[in-house]
Amino acid sequence: MRCLGIDYGTKRVGLAQGDDLGVATPLPALVETEAVARWAKLAEIIQQRRITDLVLGYPYNMDGSVGFKAKEVDAFASKLKAQFNLPVHLVDETLTSYAAESTIAKKSRREVRDSGLIDSRAACLILQDFLDQRMPPAIPST
Repeated sequence: MRCLGIDYGTKRVGLAQGDDLGVATPLPALVETEAVARWAKLAEIIQQRRITDLVLGYPYNMDGSVGFKAKEVDAFASKLKAQFNLPVHLVDETLTSYAAESTIAKKSRREVRDSGLIDSRAACLILQDFLDQRMPPAIPST
C-alpha cells in the first residue's frame, strides 16, 4: 500500500506519503497558481510514487455536520476517482490545519503559509490518522 494524503485547498494542496510501515511523511505542497498546473503536478506525483490509495481530508464542521467546503471536497474526490481509478478514503480533518499551524512559531506563520508547509503538515496528520486506524497495534514483548 502506497498512500497519498491530501489536504485539499483552492490555493494550495498539502501532500503526505505513507506506506505499509505506517508512518506518514510530508511532501512539498502543490502551490502552483493555476488549478490545471496543480492537477498536472498531482498526476505526476501519483504516477512517479506509484500511489495505490488516496486519503483525502474531509472538512466536517465542529458539530459534525457537513458544510459548503465539504461539497468542494466531494467534487474533488469524484474527480480523483474518475481520473486515477484509485480508492479515495475520506478522513475527518477537523482541527488538522490548526494543529499543523501550532507547530510553527507565531512570527513565522504568515511567511510559511504561502509555502504550503502548513498544508502538507495537515495532510501528514490526516494520513497518519488513516494509517493508525488501518495498522494493527503492536504486540508488546514479554
